[in-house]
Order: sequence, then structure tokens, then C-alpha cells
Amino acid sequence: MSAMPSTRHASMPRLIPGPQPLRPAGALALSLLVTAALLPMPAARAAAPAASSPARAALTVTVSTPQSSALDRVLAANGNISAWQEVVISAETQGLRLVEVNVQVGDRVSTGQVLARLQHELLGADLQTRQAQIVEADATLAEAQANAERARALQPSGALSAQQLEQYQTAETAARARLQALQAQRSADALRLAQTRITARDDGIISARSATVGAIAQPGQELFRLIRQSRLEWRAEVPAADLGQIRPGMAVDVTPVGGRPIRARVRSIAPTVDPATRLALVYVDLPAGSAARAGMYARGEFSVGRSSAALTLPQTAVLLRDGHAYAFRIGADGKVLQTRVQTGRRLGDRIEITGGLAADARVVTQGAGFLADGDTVRIVAAPAPPAPAGSR
Repeated sequence: MSAMPSTRHASMPRLIPGPQPLRPAGALALSLLVTAALLPMPAARAAAPAASSPARAALTVTVSTPQSSALDRVLAANGNISAWQEVVISAETQGLRLVEVNVQVGDRVSTGQVLARLQHELLGADLQTRQAQIVEADATLAEAQANAERARALQPSGALSAQQLEQYQTAETAARARLQALQAQRSADALRLAQTRITARDDGIISARSATVGAIAQPGQELFRLIRQSRLEWRAEVPAADLGQIRPGMAVDVTPVGGRPIRARVRSIAPTVDPATRLALVYVDLPAGSAARAGMYARGEFSVGRSSAALTLPQTAVLLRDGHAYAFRIGADGKVLQTRVQTGRRLGDRIEITGGLAADARVVTQGAGFLADGDTVRIVAAPAPPAPAGSR
């Protein structure tokens, strides 16, 4: 019975191991199979869009070559638009109430037109009283003159003493002086009555109004402002170094902010230069009826002569990207080449090209805003301009 345990122990090494030790190897094999299956998939997915995306279609554009044009040499300046002369209209009498205001800001008025009226009834009564006093004084003078004439006629006969004659003559002189004083007072009363009518001193346009019905007017108190003859001027600020290029009568294109250019003329040049800014004022007359308004800020260009021929392109051919000007020229292979150019002055719808393009370069003029460097394009003829209405 003691040999049985040893027999059992000797047979145990021959037992078949369980499945647990095989699990790591199976998991590794499975992960390798999954990885091998997944590896080609990104490449296939990446290749799919490349194979399916079509080539970019050629864009339709029009082209032209730069034109040679003679441009005006211009001198640019900035400044404010102001009234040529602005008249302050105020009351000239005191203590009278405003009873009527006839104009508003922006109204055009003519010389002598009544803008407002002051209370005038009291002054009218004073004038009538003065007129009655003049009639009385005139009669008194006539009587004094008659008495003096009789006294002078009687004086040789000795009927009147020298003292009596002098009294008659003095009475005549006093009566004449009183009449003259009353006549002067009547003129003053008439003037004060006329001053109750506030009138325009010249043709023009009302630029400001502070008159209010019911207010008591005081001498010198501003009631209206009038732009004389509705004339405006542009006061250009020009560096002292450039004043020699400007002369009276020179043409100027003045462009108010947000407005269109206005053709104007230089009237005069200030005789002094601001010592702080080294700028001088040039006064430019603006034509009547323009869209300019006093107080506007404007930029102007003085035509100082003609320059030599310059290359120009339509403004639609030049793009501004990243702070630089570019144009698209047509390459030998039919693709566009984005080319950086240098620009100068503008003339209507064209712009001067000072560098970056040859005179024979073919440049995209319509459709440039949709292009990128290297794009293929299809060139078509530019549309013909519309025929005039009366050409048919």
C-alpha cells in the first residue's frame, strides 16, 4: 500500500496542460490580423478623393495690353470747404420784441428781402408826434421871420430900438434852430422805425438762424448768418515748397468726402505761411450749384502740367492683396501669373503702372478677382460698348 502514492506522483508530469497558457498567443495573433486588415484602408481612403476630384474648370476672362497715355501732372492737397464771405445779420436797435421771422436755414434770399420784423408800433407813434412838432415849429419860424422882417423895416425910422430889433432876430434864429432839431429827430425816428425790418444785405443763402419770435433784440445780437452770393471756396493746405507750382486761374479737381469731383479754379494764394506747419492756404472758387457744403473736408488735385507717356490699365485689372498691387498676366502656357506691380496716378477708370509689367504684357482686365496664381483661363473678347441712342 505504500507504493501507490509514488505511482501517482510519477504519472502526473504526463498530464496535458490546460488552455490558459495559450490565451496570450491567440490574442497577439488576432491583433496582428486586425492590424494587417486595417493598414491599407487609409491609403485607399486618401486615394479615393484624389481619384474622384475633377480638375478645376478654366475661368472665362478678357485681356488687354497696357495703353500708353499722357497724364496730367497733379499736386494733391487737402483742406476744408468754407463760405467765401459770411455776413452776420444782427439787430441795430434795442428793447424791441421780435414779432416775425420769415426765413429758415437753407433759404435763398435776395438783397433787401425782409428776414424778420421787430415791434414797431411805438416807434411809428413817435414818428407821427415828431412830424406834428415839425409842423408847429415851421409855423413858429414863419411868424418869427415875419416879425424880424417888420422890425428890420422899422429900425431906420427909429420906431424900434436896437434892443427890440435884436430880440426879434433872436426869436427868428431860435425858431429856425428848433425846426432843424425836430427835423433831425424825425430822421432818427424814421431810421429806428426802418431798423425794425431786418433785411438781407446781399443775395445769398441763410447758413444760421438764432432769431426767435418773442425774444427781445439787443444791438449787435446775432440773428442770422448769410453766405454772400451763395459762394463757397476750398481752402487747400499746400506745403510751402510746392507753392511755386500753383498760380491763379489754375484748374483744380476738388473731391469732397463721399462726393464726386468738382472742377474749380484757383482764385488767390495766401501771402503768408504758417510757421508751425509750413503750410500755406490756397483759395479755390467752387462753381455755383455744386454739391459741396460749407464745413466739408475735401481732397483736391491741382493740374500743374502734362507728363510724358505712361502705361495705364483699367482699374479692374489691378488687385490689392496683402498691402500690395497685383495684376494677372497670361503666360506662354495659357495659365495666369500673379505679378506684383507698382501703381501711380489715377485717371478716370484707369490707373498708371510705373513698374512690374512690360508694355506688351497680356493682362486680365475682367475676372481677375476670381483668379489664383497658375489658374488656367479661357480668353474671350471684351463686350463692345453700347451704341449711342441716335446711331440707329
